[in-house]
Amino acid sequence: MIPKSGNRFSENTLLNHKKLAVRALLAVVFWPSLFFVWCLGPFVFFLLSTTSSEVCPRLETRGEFLAAANGTLPMLVLQNVIYAVPIVCLGLWNRLLPEPRRARHIITCIKLFAVSAVLGALWEYGSSLVCDGYGQPFFSPVWRVTGYLPIANMAVNIPLYVLAFSLGRAFSMREDGPAQEPGETIS
Repeated sequence: MIPKSGNRFSENTLLNHKKLAVRALLAVVFWPSLFFVWCLGPFVFFLLSTTSSEVCPRLETRGEFLAAANGTLPMLVLQNVIYAVPIVCLGLWNRLLPEPRRARHIITCIKLFAVSAVLGALWEYGSSLVCDGYGQPFFSPVWRVTGYLPIANMAVNIPLYVLAFSLGRAFSMREDGPAQEPGETIS
């Protein structure tokens, strides 16, 4: 018969190994999504979520411009859902290893991400609505200002990327793992 303390020891070990496996799985999702989606994604998604340059010259009425711009909305929603993957990973990591200081930084990441998502969506929708100058007579000159939103978006994204990268690095470090019990060996 195994003493109760020995049984508790094996349960803790099993729980620690499960947490370590989940952390590793989150790292496998977090790092590629951070680098490929956040760094390369904006170029691909911008091309997919705006009205194509071949379509723009053929649009003649305000309704056609609105229909073309509204047709980009599903891609904008999908884009923001995919962009949220690293933020979700940070939240799940924080659930595994709660720490108040990191939780505050994750909340800051969420706020920066929300601002970035709104700015990006306005920029891409405005680009489709104005359609590189073809739709200007139909819409308010305010939509032309959306051409400057990438500058504001970059000002938000740089601290977001730095903060997400540093949080991801801290969460995925081996030293951050559960303390190993004395006499326990890793097999």
